[in-house]
Amino acid sequence: MGAPILKCVKQDVPNIYMDCHMMVSEPERVSILSSSYFPKLLAKVESMERSPPSPNITIKSIAAFYLTWLNPEEHVALIKNIHSKGMKAGVAISPATPSTAITDAIAQAADMLLVMTVEPGQGGQKFKHECMSKVRELRSRFPDKDIEVDGGVTPKNIDECAEAGSNVIVAGTAIFTAEDPADVISAFKKAINQANLRKAL
Repeated sequence: MGAPILKCVKQDVPNIYMDCHMMVSEPERVSILSSSYFPKLLAKVESMERSPPSPNITIKSIAAFYLTWLNPEEHVALIKNIHSKGMKAGVAISPATPSTAITDAIAQAADMLLVMTVEPGQGGQKFKHECMSKVRELRSRFPDKDIEVDGGVTPKNIDECAEAGSNVIVAGTAIFTAEDPADVISAFKKAINQANLRKAL
């Protein structure tokens, strides 16, 4: 699944908001997504392990990437370059990465913070409850930022995600294997909305 699929979806559902989570080794090379077909695309690009890039790196994508091989200043520069393409930028952290890896400067520059609650790369994994402490820590530092969780989210743990501070949910297996996917989606939305209401009181 890549840009051709996204292009087809965009043509059939022109007003859709696509949140794409890619696993690539060089986020600066996914420039194919930076086009008029994806004006509302929020792409999550995870940078897997590799050698550090050259200082003259040119970023041509909208990305949320693992905080592995760039220093904070380079992360911010990457995000700004992504924004210059007219797209939104997010930052993803894996289960092993502490939330403190997302510095204030990075979070303020990014549009969304993503906490992976499974190891990326395979669907159907069990939800890592220990990752909720990272969501809580990020929410305490960034009360107005979109904070997303991705991996193993189900109707049984959605309340935990919502109470920890996540307001954006990614779910695959829980929806596509449900007898009534619409009911699962509604349950997710209800949990997030109710948590937001309780915090507003």
